Amino acid sequence: MRECAICGKSPVVGGSNTHRGMLKKDGGVGRRTVRTNLRLFLPNLQRATVILNGVVRRVRVCTACLRSGRVTKAPLKPSRQAA
Repeated sequence: MRECAICGKSPVVGGSNTHRGMLKKDGGVGRRTVRTNLRLFLPNLQRATVILNGVVRRVRVCTACLRSGRVTKAPLKPSRQAA
């Protein structure tokens, strides 16, 4: 479900480190890692009305695909256009 319909970008597992201590350049003994926590890096998905294989569909697309032009957005319906 959390996957780009165009490029297949999906969540990636990574880590976040917690540090404590004063930097050596500030007169301390250096920063030390206290704990490491697993976390998810989620793709920036947006719901967009696009044309896929000649059919207008509402799909979840990552913003990288929207910005790069890998997807063609569907035109607005006549009732939705500004008068």
